[in-house]
Amino acid sequence: MSTATRNQPFLEDMKGDPTAPPVQLVIFGATGDLTRRKLVPAIYNLVADGLLGPAFSVVGFARREQSDDGFRAELEQAVGEHSRQAVDPEVWRRVAEHLHYVQGEFADRAAYQTLGRRLKELDQLHHLPGNRVFYLAAPPDTYPDIVRALHESGLADPAGQGAFTRIVVEKPIGHDLRSSRALNQALLGAFREEQIYRIDHYLGKETVQNILVFRLGNGIFEPLWNQRYIEHVQITVAETVGVEGRGSYFDSAGVSRDILQNHLLQLLTLTAMEPPVRFAADAVRDEKVKVLRSLKPLEHRDVSERSVRAQYRAGTVAGEPVAGYREEPEVKPGSMTETYLALKLEIDNWRWAGVPFYLRVGKRLPKRATEIAIAFRRPPTSIFREVGCGAIESNVLSLRIQPDEGISLSFGSKAPGQAIHIDPVQMDFLYETSFGWTPPDAYEHLILDCMQGDSTLFARRDEVELAWELVDSLQSAWQRGKPPLVEYEAGTWGPEAADQLIARDGFRWRRLG
Repeated sequence: MSTATRNQPFLEDMKGDPTAPPVQLVIFGATGDLTRRKLVPAIYNLVADGLLGPAFSVVGFARREQSDDGFRAELEQAVGEHSRQAVDPEVWRRVAEHLHYVQGEFADRAAYQTLGRRLKELDQLHHLPGNRVFYLAAPPDTYPDIVRALHESGLADPAGQGAFTRIVVEKPIGHDLRSSRALNQALLGAFREEQIYRIDHYLGKETVQNILVFRLGNGIFEPLWNQRYIEHVQITVAETVGVEGRGSYFDSAGVSRDILQNHLLQLLTLTAMEPPVRFAADAVRDEKVKVLRSLKPLEHRDVSERSVRAQYRAGTVAGEPVAGYREEPEVKPGSMTETYLALKLEIDNWRWAGVPFYLRVGKRLPKRATEIAIAFRRPPTSIFREVGCGAIESNVLSLRIQPDEGISLSFGSKAPGQAIHIDPVQMDFLYETSFGWTPPDAYEHLILDCMQGDSTLFARRDEVELAWELVDSLQSAWQRGKPPLVEYEAGTWGPEAADQLIARDGFRWRRLG
């Protein structure tokens, strides 16, 4: 049976109605940066694209006193600045008349009674059946208060027969395994697991969603997706920015908690997972969990050999001088928080036995880029040595998550001329140039999925907690000083120790610009 035939049920499962049902989206923390930069621009674009019809409302809930009109005016400016599409006045008018605001403290039970009455009024005004999505865009330390208040006020319960209630939780889902379990327990005290949508915006990006389609919808790749043909895998999340005004939060988190625990490990599981039996939420997430369970444990002695942690000092990024991490606002002067991490992981199963996965993430690097690079094994012998050709480069399949979302494949080709000389060349696919349009923002995908009740691209409780187990093992070893924290200059690709980590296995990090 061909790969395409085997995967036909999987691909058929991906079809569905693209539009959202009638729903109220309630945003806690509605005056914050996430709402302005991402959430309401996503709502605008869903309306502009015809994916969110006239039967909806968006209700902002926050501490600041504000009128509906004031809320709408602030968000009109935000959408103008952050929407991927130019603002059409008629589309904005349709969005604005569905925007509403409720003022209240997150732990004030009386405010939730006011909110409940307002939601019932808006159900009637906008002809809604009581469907509600609660979005936690507030500071993470307020999550337990909000969840408890939703439960005690009865808002966590469906508002009518056949209506649904869901909750979206932004990362971080805890600070470590213990706090993650406590938060999950609080969530499960008010909602069922199938109502909880733990969001990671990376999973809404086109290239991330395309990983499974690329593998399972093309018969030439899935047979090669294993240890027989793949030499190693590199996953990189590189950022040019520093802490961006989040010094207090980041200093308690570092890249291991802020990026490894969610973004990086999500990319790892989607790359390494087995084909699910169907494209359904639990079938996909079951396979991702199996990958996390198959990771070789990081004992204390392994952490020193398989990880490098570092912190940036002053340097130059994009031609501009930048301060060192310890000079950033709200960062402790003697901070030992890592802003760079390189890590070697191994997956102990048949498909990936002996294939190292190298992960690296860093702040203040030379280029903003997120990439999954699959390096294939070289040919066992080279018939071209006799004519003076050196070692042939590995074929590399690169899945670019950001920027310039797309896929490239490198392969060897004879260079023009009389002599035989093999040079690597690339075939490139870019979403924007190939399809002639800008891909939707990740939040557009994920908000729409949640409204539709599709949790495939959201993390499940066991997935989150297994990821925290890995991070906790790193943190435990680091607290004992193994490996020591080293420095790298801002504007470089990290410390020399990270180069040595991968060089010990005969590889080198890919150049990303």
